[in-house]
Amino acid sequence: MKHVLSFCILIFLSAWTAAQQPTEPASQPAVVLLTAGQSNADGRVAIEELPGYIRQNGYTCCLWSYGSGDYRKAPGVFAPFQPAVARADLGRRWGFDAVTYYELEQYLGQTFYVIKQTMGGTAIDTLCSSTNGKYWSADPAFLAHTGSASDGGKSLLKAFTEQIDACIDGYLASLPGGYDIKAMLWHQGESDRTRGDRYYDNLKAVVACIRSHLVQKTGRPQYARLPVICGTFNAASRQGSQQVTDALRKLEAEDPDFHVIDASDCPLGSDQIHFDAAGAEMLGKRVFQVLKPMLSEKQPSRTTPIMGWNS
Repeated sequence: MKHVLSFCILIFLSAWTAAQQPTEPASQPAVVLLTAGQSNADGRVAIEELPGYIRQNGYTCCLWSYGSGDYRKAPGVFAPFQPAVARADLGRRWGFDAVTYYELEQYLGQTFYVIKQTMGGTAIDTLCSSTNGKYWSADPAFLAHTGSASDGGKSLLKAFTEQIDACIDGYLASLPGGYDIKAMLWHQGESDRTRGDRYYDNLKAVVACIRSHLVQKTGRPQYARLPVICGTFNAASRQGSQQVTDALRKLEAEDPDFHVIDASDCPLGSDQIHFDAAGAEMLGKRVFQVLKPMLSEKQPSRTTPIMGWNS
């Protein structure tokens, strides 16, 4: 009887101890963001002006695929996020999205992914001037007669969708818990200011094209309503356009998944075009506040944080 009692006590203690140990949560879909646009989305603030709290803590959970017109540099490959731009002459730079990613890290506490395709000075409308003759246009006639910007063509939209596909096929589809594209961050329109009357139709077509491509690629009908988050311009911007801003507001009014953030008070740098450090930080935090409810709930850590950049 004594031995039986001891055995029962041992079983009870073992069960109690096991109950106190944290359990590993089931794998959940990894958060994925898309980011696209021109220079204010690409980033034009000197790296030395990155907010002190970010410089101190660094990035530990954000992995990105940065195309900037040429995803083939590393197709389907994600790397630890470091604020950077493709133009070597600019040195290291950052934009509002770098702050959004930091805020997202603090909220999620787990690895997430960014697919970014940005290029300064680029337009949607082929009647406007655009850097290197590359355009975001979704016009079927334009797309039928040009290739991806990554292959020497003029289409940034093709480059972006090809980059997304490569990231899905090369990595995201193999994640144990899968992936979920939560939203697209967009800042663009300065280069379309001379044809602002056409911006509503042009941007609507771009958004529809990206959403449709995601549905076809993934087989997930919910991406037909992929949230889009975009910012306006500073009121004093030399390349701002009321017609472009009005087009954004019109899209927001008719599409519940299209979100416009007022950036009219976000300070600009000396060029009166690009947000300065304070302006980029303000916009980045506002973007996160709009993005946050789209995450539905704070997900428990699923992966070990990656080794990231810290300066």
